[in-house]
Amino acid sequence: MKKLYLSDSDRKIGGVCGGLGECFDKDPTLIRIIFILLILFSFGFGILAYLAMWLIMPNKPKDA
Repeated sequence: MKKLYLSDSDRKIGGVCGGLGECFDKDPTLIRIIFILLILFSFGFGILAYLAMWLIMPNKPKDA
C-alpha cells in the first residue's frame, strides 16, 4: 500500500497534486484540473482543501 506524501519531484506550488498523483497512480495534471474546477465552481473550497492538505500531508522521508 502506497503512503500519501508531498511530492519532491512533481511540484508546482506545494507538491499536493503530485503527491496525490503518485499515491493513486493518476496524472497530477488531471488532479490539478480538478482543483482548479473546485476553486472556480465551489466558491474557493479548492483553495481551502489544497492549503489544508499542504499543511497535513507529511514530506517524503529521505529513505523512501
